Amino acid sequence: MYGQNTYKFTKVMHQENPEARNKLSKGHAMDLTTSVFEKLPDIFINEVEDKTNYIKIIGRENNKRVYKYIKRKYVIDHENLNKYKVLLPKSNGSGAIGEVLSTPLIGEPLIGEPLIGHTQTFISIGAFDKKIEAENVMKYIKTKFARTLLGVLKITQDNPPAKWKYVPLQDFTSNSDIDWTKSIHEIDEQLYKKYNLSEEEIEFIETKVKEMD
Repeated sequence: MYGQNTYKFTKVMHQENPEARNKLSKGHAMDLTTSVFEKLPDIFINEVEDKTNYIKIIGRENNKRVYKYIKRKYVIDHENLNKYKVLLPKSNGSGAIGEVLSTPLIGEPLIGEPLIGHTQTFISIGAFDKKIEAENVMKYIKTKFARTLLGVLKITQDNPPAKWKYVPLQDFTSNSDIDWTKSIHEIDEQLYKKYNLSEEEIEFIETKVKEMD
């Protein structure tokens, strides 16, 4: 898992845009903060014709999730930039046990395509070469099992990687002991069996936690 500070500006960005530093908050000159789209509209642009030298960054603008383009040389290389990953809001819900991991503002988690980074509005999961593995992660975080264990530590809106400590890591490849081709409900049943949950524990999860499509 990668936190909100995963992606940062390069020194080149500041060298070519010396006015940028004064527009950013003190101490955050290198950070792709939540409000960076509004603060640096000349650097983050809506459309480009030649996308070869640009990457897409997902963030928030005017209370909506949007993508913006930025020059590739302006963002430091990161190990999951060119990989498939799942993106989740860094702040989500209220901290209720097993809550649905989506909000009216951000929408559902989405599978990031290669060459997509994110602002501090998001965290990301995985650095996969195969899209199917990211899709399997998506299914896993939608299970009642995973969201219940997330709720052990996530007791507020805050949703950083540290809150996922008790959510067991799975094998998301075709070699997994979980059949990821199944429905989310059926995956939950596999997880209950894998971790030897009691009937009482299963009933608690099934009755207290809402389904997530």
